[in-house]
Amino acid sequence: MAIIVNLDVMLARRKMTLSELSERVDISIVNLSVLKTGKAKAVRFSTLESICRVLNCQPGDILEYRADEE
Repeated sequence: MAIIVNLDVMLARRKMTLSELSERVDISIVNLSVLKTGKAKAVRFSTLESICRVLNCQPGDILEYRADEE
């Protein structure tokens, strides 16, 4: 799958740590870490909404599609 998660980029831009985001969105650091590393199979819209609200960004700032290179 060619969905790239840029959560680490947005955290750096906002000068925020993963643990600070975890506290603000009330999601475990383990679950955010799985998302950040791109190992998540799915993400709930409510989770994405909370992350976007706290980071003041759009879903497209966090999720990116790249075509698979053949």
